Amino acid sequence: MNAPQPQPSIEELKVVNQRFEGQAPQEVLAYGLGQYFPSIALACSFGPEDVVIWDMMYQINPKASLFYLDTDFLFKETYDVRERIKIKYNLGPEQMIEVKSDFTPEQQAEKFGDRLWIRQPDQCCKIRKVDPLTRILKSYSAWVTGIRRDQVPTRANAKVLEWDENFQLVKINPLAAWTNDAVWSYIKANNVPYNVLHDQNYPSIGCTHCTAPVLLGQDPRSGRWKNFEKTECGLHK
Repeated sequence: MNAPQPQPSIEELKVVNQRFEGQAPQEVLAYGLGQYFPSIALACSFGPEDVVIWDMMYQINPKASLFYLDTDFLFKETYDVRERIKIKYNLGPEQMIEVKSDFTPEQQAEKFGDRLWIRQPDQCCKIRKVDPLTRILKSYSAWVTGIRRDQVPTRANAKVLEWDENFQLVKINPLAAWTNDAVWSYIKANNVPYNVLHDQNYPSIGCTHCTAPVLLGQDPRSGRWKNFEKTECGLHK
């Protein structure tokens, strides 16, 4: 990993977004990898958008890398798709980087109380996701995410490439303009491994404690943090 690069100017970001708006995600990724490799990585939750982006990144540059946040509370099926991705693309630990909290589940319970995800889900997400992400992103100049504008209102204005004020690096959203149907068409056409829970009414998958199946016609993210006014874990603001 290289040292982070300087923040691009507002004008530079505007030019890049005008250039790539409406272009194929592969074009966006080729630009990002060309500009920032090796100081760039995909933040991968092994959701449908992320596995699509990884397949594209790998085809552009087989030495590209991803990292994933292992909260210690992931579904067995999430670990399963991780293994299938690892095997399909022959990834070692330097390309598939595991990032964990500074606290084991037992240490978290001892320090903050049991079942923190029920009492204070924001704090649980901070400990197990946001803090580890903040730590790993300090090593990069750019990160790639699977954000789509039509996922939730908070993502509706996502740019293809933007400056992430929260984490102080470039953020690349190659699928910003894609639809859910486009994502799944790519997965099926290219035989990309995906989490089988998506076939069981789980459109958005996080930790076991905070993810529930979604009924037909419901908001795809309504199964996340059910019974809370919470739609984001804090990684994307």
